[in-house]
Amino acid sequence: MARIGIEAAGLRFIAETNPEAPKTVEAFTRLLPYRQKIIHVRWSGEGCWIPLGDFELGVGFENHTSHPSVGDILFYPGGYSETEIILAYGSCSFASKMGPLAGNHFLTIVEGKEQLRALGRKVLWEGAQDIAFELL
Repeated sequence: MARIGIEAAGLRFIAETNPEAPKTVEAFTRLLPYRQKIIHVRWSGEGCWIPLGDFELGVGFENHTSHPSVGDILFYPGGYSETEIILAYGSCSFASKMGPLAGNHFLTIVEGKEQLRALGRKVLWEGAQDIAFELL
């Protein structure tokens, strides 16, 4: 498993890739280093997301779930809603205005998990924040 460094809103995390989503992991790691903005979810509960519009990573569904655990990062390849990455910092049920969605669980935060709630609060109350992913 590869380790990915994540910096968001001035907080540092380390994630490990999920072997159950090999195509998503391979495609995403080709993008590294990757920088975006992260915003708070609207329909999914305690999560933050990176809206990607019509971006295509070139992968379909692998190990998709609608119920990520705290620290899980999912990639939704699009379809019913826009392409996105979602990070659960608390209770999360992945959804859009069209209803439930499911995304590939491709990263899991293994260090810095105790900071996730602070990230969620900052994004909720202060708006969009920078996020960066890099291969360690």
